[in-house]
Amino acid sequence: MKTRPWIRAATALLLLSISTSVFAADAVVPKPKNLERDLIRRTERPANYETPIEDLNSLYTPANKLFVRSHLPNTATTPIEKWEIRIEGEGIEKPMKLSIEQLKKDFPAVEIPAVVMCAGNRRSEFQPRVTGVQWGKGAIGNGLWKGVRLKDILQKAGVKPSTVEVAFNGADFPSLPATPDFIKSIPLTRALDDSTLLAYEYNGAPLPLENGYPVRLVIPGWVATYWVKQVVEIHALTKPSDNFWMKKAYRIDKGKFPAVEKGFASQENETSAPITEMVVNSIITNLQDGQKLKAGREFRVQGFAWDGGRGIKTVEVSTDGGATWTDATLGVQPGPYSWRQFTHAFKPAKGREYRILARATNGAGQTQPAAAVANGPGYHNNSTYETVAVAR
Repeated sequence: MKTRPWIRAATALLLLSISTSVFAADAVVPKPKNLERDLIRRTERPANYETPIEDLNSLYTPANKLFVRSHLPNTATTPIEKWEIRIEGEGIEKPMKLSIEQLKKDFPAVEIPAVVMCAGNRRSEFQPRVTGVQWGKGAIGNGLWKGVRLKDILQKAGVKPSTVEVAFNGADFPSLPATPDFIKSIPLTRALDDSTLLAYEYNGAPLPLENGYPVRLVIPGWVATYWVKQVVEIHALTKPSDNFWMKKAYRIDKGKFPAVEKGFASQENETSAPITEMVVNSIITNLQDGQKLKAGREFRVQGFAWDGGRGIKTVEVSTDGGATWTDATLGVQPGPYSWRQFTHAFKPAKGREYRILARATNGAGQTQPAAAVANGPGYHNNSTYETVAVAR
């Protein structure tokens, strides 16, 4: 699958320079984020910025605080009224082109709460250091994604039973011809899942520019590498995709994470499998390392836990480095793909240091390990979250 010539010929500008125009009859293209003010820079070009921990302390992450992950530095600057998505390929009987207006008018809208997380979140914690963007703990967010079911579009286009994978291309493109275009595919079964969306809204407003406006693929429960931004092409493939981003990148050695290694048989080989589903995980959002607590006054530890869709069953909190554990109080679970809040209150004693940990268990009985599972790319760091605080 190749990007259309008009995209390749477009001026090489970042997402921030997308021209303003009408998104729909009553909405305006969202303004760019202030990345340097609101987020933590990991790389500037391509733009990779993470969310400060304190800005993850709400059920739904604000749009201006949602982390930004980019693989390629350039994007086309097509006015929204000319934007279209092409649905084609060997596995499609009736190739189609859809404008944003048609997407919203011709298909029923669906809204799903879901966590979006980079596969390399917490990569910087691996020792020895591994290559890749050195994400801290903030390459993650949770929000309400609204759009249309991919299944409805594929069925209208006449997807054939011979289809093996469905591939997606966005409007981003590399600066050098030797750099492979960022194209991702998913198995047909996942493409036809009711939760897989082409989303055009986040938290009730048009998608942020840097997070995929005007349309982004949303695959709840799977890591963000598949959440292709600015979708312009959808191809139904009758053979497995063989592009770099499927065959070489975002893969893990078999046996490392057996609980989440299944689900993409067409891309597996004897030694490795593509990374897909998120593992059970948690984060404490109202504590920073070294934070000082008020001695004798109750402090309420707060955070969130999530997984790939099995649901969070319990979260335990330890204030003594894991020697003892106490069940935390769980908030509501807005949906299987959303994170779930937990809280735990304790009264710190003066002069004492507290190593505070969180450990989640999901509905399938899978629990966070004490240490990250070592792997070359630095994926799936779901070790028990720890922070240190001192009572004064």
